[in-house]
Amino acid sequence: MHHKRGGYSYLIRPILLVIDLIIVLTSSFFFLNEIANNQLYLFLSFTWYISAYLLNFYEVYRFTKVLTIISLLIRQGLLVLVLLFAYFGILKINVFSIKDTFYFVSIAIFSIGIIKVITYYALKRYRSYLGGNNRRVVIIGNNKSAQQLNVFFEKRKDLGYQVLQVFSDELTNKIEDSFRFLKNEDVDEIYCSIDEISDEDVNEYVKYADQNYCVLKFIPNSQRIFSKRLKTDYYEYLPVLSIPEVSLNNATNRAIKRGFDIVFSLTIIVFILSWLIPLLYVLIKFESKGPLIYRHRRNGINYKEFVCYKFRSMRDENFSDLVQVKKDDPRVTKIGKFIRRTSIDELPQFFNVFFGDMSVVGPRPHMISYTKDYGKRIDKYNFVFRHSVKPGITGMAQVKGYRGEVENDEDIVNRIKYDIFYIENWSLLLDSKIILDTIANLIKGQEKAY
Repeated sequence: MHHKRGGYSYLIRPILLVIDLIIVLTSSFFFLNEIANNQLYLFLSFTWYISAYLLNFYEVYRFTKVLTIISLLIRQGLLVLVLLFAYFGILKINVFSIKDTFYFVSIAIFSIGIIKVITYYALKRYRSYLGGNNRRVVIIGNNKSAQQLNVFFEKRKDLGYQVLQVFSDELTNKIEDSFRFLKNEDVDEIYCSIDEISDEDVNEYVKYADQNYCVLKFIPNSQRIFSKRLKTDYYEYLPVLSIPEVSLNNATNRAIKRGFDIVFSLTIIVFILSWLIPLLYVLIKFESKGPLIYRHRRNGINYKEFVCYKFRSMRDENFSDLVQVKKDDPRVTKIGKFIRRTSIDELPQFFNVFFGDMSVVGPRPHMISYTKDYGKRIDKYNFVFRHSVKPGITGMAQVKGYRGEVENDEDIVNRIKYDIFYIENWSLLLDSKIILDTIANLIKGQEKAY
């Protein structure tokens, strides 16, 4: 089991949330005493939490500026005020003072702001003079932006970034040495100059970060336009990119999607695969020797490799992960042509969904060799973003016609484009629409289903 990064600093936000709620409820007791009751206290607690969630009120980091904190306080106060007046209107409460309501919100926000700013500066002092609350950092790359970031960390001791090592093929410590270093050291954050490392290295850093609860950020070339797919933070004037927490990976949404996946996959396994597997076993084995299920390794979320299942559609001796199936491919058996055309060969992947490696809907997983190849043709930022969610049995790119053989760069570019749109706009309704479109396409047939 991996340890929690950052010592006990992860407790700061929940502690501040509890303190803030105490201040809000205490202030309401004094300034809204005429209408104060358990219902109002419950409403204010709920309103404060929801407002904070919507405005990212507690998303204050060591590199956040004080002006940003003040801006958050003002927006939080205004939103709470608006919702409080809405509460009065819905319940038709007339015995309240507008002046006292403004006093309540102002005093509460002012008190919370004082505690927030004191905590902010106290942590800065703690890092500067006592050396605590540090982040152990590794920098990969030695371009101008990477060098400026290193200088920034050295200069701003109050931010608490401790640079353990810098790796670059231009230095004594090469990039390949970084992987041995990461295995032996506790590292909290990795900063990669993405233009100086290969696609394979990007994959390895993403997998390391995911497995070790490590933060991975990217240092862009100072001459390039930053990708909108990644979150941009500024360390003073230096931009640093990171993979954002997309709505699909939000804890609530992840639970909803996982619940849907389990129910849907279990339904297919029990009511379809239970009788289809023995039937196809006879048909497939009758025509050619070999296993019923073809197992192949593919890249999943955060480039994690997993074994993906398909009904075997080719002759056993002609399996190859390096050559895509083409139209009228001689390797495909007669029964294989039918199950590929109807996408029946993909049905065993519902076991992958049930086991948690895949989702019913999501970007299609690529074979390992194809991931490396496509990564060289696509903007790295977009390709990394595509692997920030679980792959799916079907997806938006597939229902739009971008499935099967990749004949040119336009095919893979459009596939990535639709995958990114799906990730950024996910909803359970969108999943349902893609599933219905998939069923419709199976009935009509698709040109590249071979």
